[in-house]
Amino acid sequence: MMKRIEVLKESGFSEKGMQKFLIHDSPFFRVINFNFKSGQELGIHTHDVEGQLSIVVLEGEGEFLGKDGLTLPANTGDVLISDIREPHGILAISDMRVIVTIAPPV
Repeated sequence: MMKRIEVLKESGFSEKGMQKFLIHDSPFFRVINFNFKSGQELGIHTHDVEGQLSIVVLEGEGEFLGKDGLTLPANTGDVLISDIREPHGILAISDMRVIVTIAPPV
């Protein structure tokens, strides 16, 4: 089975907070689109399971947040790969769209 999702048409932004759109969910992996207005964030958190995640910046700029105050630039086209147990988060400096893939899904 193949399916096509037009993420930029399916999900938008909100002044009230980060917007989340579930793109795909299966026993193998989960794909989620997060949209942030400038200044919004997904705070640093972890998941107590084995697995990995990727965060792809579709547009905008911000910072990938990590443990002990670590930050990495997050710009259009950047990809962050991490173990899912590793503390991670996102802070938007400008309006920002990201795609998160989690395997296996949590």
